[in-house]
This record gives sequence, structure tokens and C-alpha cells, in this order.
Amino acid sequence: MGSHVMTPEQMRRGPLFWPRWVLLLLLLGMVAALTPIFVLSGSATATVPAKGQYVPQARTYYIGADEVDWNYAPSGINQITGAAFDDTAAVFTKPGPQRIGTTYVKSLYREYTDASFTSLKPRSAADQHLGMLGPVIRAVVGDTIKVVFKNNLDRPVSVHVHGVFYDKSSEGAPYDDGTGAADHGDDAVAPGTAYTYSYKVPDRAGPGPMDGSSVMWMYHSHTNEVGDDYAGLVGPMVITKASAARADGTPNDVDREFFVQFKVSNENASPYLQRNIDRVAADPASVDTGSEGFGESNLMHSVNGYVFGNLPLDAMTMRKGERVRWYLMGMGTEVDLHTPHWHGNTVTALGMRTDVVSLLPASMVVADMVPDDVGTWLFHCHVNDHISAGMLVRYRVTDADSSGNGNGNHSGHS
Repeated sequence: MGSHVMTPEQMRRGPLFWPRWVLLLLLLGMVAALTPIFVLSGSATATVPAKGQYVPQARTYYIGADEVDWNYAPSGINQITGAAFDDTAAVFTKPGPQRIGTTYVKSLYREYTDASFTSLKPRSAADQHLGMLGPVIRAVVGDTIKVVFKNNLDRPVSVHVHGVFYDKSSEGAPYDDGTGAADHGDDAVAPGTAYTYSYKVPDRAGPGPMDGSSVMWMYHSHTNEVGDDYAGLVGPMVITKASAARADGTPNDVDREFFVQFKVSNENASPYLQRNIDRVAADPASVDTGSEGFGESNLMHSVNGYVFGNLPLDAMTMRKGERVRWYLMGMGTEVDLHTPHWHGNTVTALGMRTDVVSLLPASMVVADMVPDDVGTWLFHCHVNDHISAGMLVRYRVTDADSSGNGNGNHSGHS
């Protein structure tokens, strides 16, 4: 048998002069080292989604812009005090020869069952608190959203979304952006016509490193952005991360969700001002639209389109110990600095424990609450002028074993 020891001369002259047994050992070592890489890469291409792993989907919404009569105080009284409107509240609520009162013509986004736009989709118990807001658009990171939009109004309007990914043909805003006519059909959908908007939901549309399992965006008409906003064309959108999404797109670590908009709805800047005067004021010809008193009477300091606690309490009810997520947004102008405050319970928002958050026009804040204090509580803007003008609602916390009102995401913790 030959020697199994390499001589110094063989080592010096390099691998071409090494014995075959040394070269064989080196080859076997390389194969052993590379085998796990090839095995893992091959198995990765053959991997199927794990059980329960989210599969992205296309979600389609049929949304119309409709003209409706909206009453900011349908009960006819101040629900916060339980009494008739006092002189301060009457500034905003009392109709008269030169006053409109609490009912106005509005344009609202409403959801339909299909592309025929013949049947409204009934609002669920969970959505009864939305009031004037449009339907909640939901999606999960990785999804595609399609909004089939029908303009049932007498003027052009659009749908413009925040946060998600869209191209110029789905932006919904008219301005000189250097594009051609093919990309402008979305900017101003003509009365009586429909248009389909398409949006992608990439990672950057979903929760960030300091967010919870879902984040809020909004959508609104941007054809005449100021007039369309005051007419009422605004709605909420929620994007949930894939690892925390139920099949319907709701976050699986939340039991109940509320969407709340604080806004001084300036009816003086609505495209329906003259129609509201002609239709409701007792003496339309005598109305001086430039008078300070008339202008003030049309500043509706609202929460989801309600003033002086008229947002139904049943729609703002939860159980003790539930995981409740509040999605808050502001709109409006320089007077729309709002500080929503919850009595009785606290929330975590922006990584902090608090019971007051801050909103500016078009800002959005997500706040999580696990209510531990049973009772009926005030929820209001803490700006003094806004308190006097009726920007207040109530919410209710029932015992944990209460049957509740069924307006949650599901019946128990997942």
C-alpha cells in the first residue's frame, strides 16, 4: 500500500500534484457543505401555503353617491342633557324664517349590493354608528380593491383614496398632472355614469412598525374637494396585516370597531346651500346669506353627522373587557382642531396611554381600548367652542356577561 502522508514537496507544488485520496476527500467535503443549500432552495420552490396562511384576494365594493335628506338632530332634543335645546343650542338647531334648522340636503356615499345599483346594501348592526360616513372599505395587505362607483348626483364627483397604491387612472382628482384624456375618466365622474377604480394594497399601505394589526385611511370626493367634503362625501378605509386578518378583512385581535369623524360641517360652503334655503327656510327671500347669524347657524359641529348627542347610544355600545379599536379622523378647515376625549376609560394611541387624542383636517388616529368601567359615558371634543356648539356623543359599556347589541366583529376572543 502507498503512503497516506503528503510530502512537503507535494504540498508546495499545489493540488495538481496531490495524491488522489486527498483530492477525493476535498470533493466529498464540498458536496457535504453544498447539499443543504440545494435541498433548501429546492424545497422553497415547492412549498405550499401553510394552513391558515392568508391568500390575497380581490375585494369589490359597489358604492354610489346619493342625494339624501340628513337630520343632524333627529330626536329633536339635546340627548346630552335629556332636555329641549337651550338658547345656545337653538342657534344651530332652531328653524325659522331665516334659518334652516337641522335637516339639510346632503351627498353621501352609500353601498349597493351589485353593479345594477338598484338595491342598497343594508348596514349591519356593527355599522349603525357610521351615520353620515360612507361604507367601510376593508382590505388586507396583498389584496386588490375595486370600487365600482356610480354617480347618482346632478354634478360630477369622484372617489379619491389615501394610503393605498393607484395609478393616474384611479387617483380621482383633477389637476394638471401631465397625463392625457385616457387617465382623466376618474377625475370627475359624470352624473348618471359609473367608473371602476382599482387599488393595490402593498406593505406600505398596511400597519407600520409601531402600528397595531390594522390602520385607517380615508376616501372622499376630490372633484370639488371643498364643496364635496361639506356635502358629505367622505368614508373610512381599513387595511389589516395579513398575519392578523380574518376572512372578511377585520383584524382578528379586535372584538369591536368604531369609526368616528369630528368635523364642523360648514353648510354655507355646501353646493346645496341655496336649495336648503329654498326648501326649508320659512321665508327664503328674506335670508341674508352674508349675515353673521345665518352663517353661524349653518356650522354644524358634528360627530358622524350628529350634534348634541344625537348619535344613537345603542350604536356606540360595547362590553367590559372587549378589545375595542377606535378609528378617528378629522376634516374641514382651520377651526377643525379637535381633541376627542373619552370619559370613564382610557386608550392607547401612538404608543401612549391617554384619554384624549388630537385631530387636524384629514388626520387619522387609531386608538385601542379595553373598557373596564361600566356605564354610559361622554365622548366629545374638548375644544370649548365645540362643546357649546354640540360636538358631543355618548358611548356605553355594559357588563362583560351582557348579551350586548351584536355590533361587534365577533362574539368572543379568537
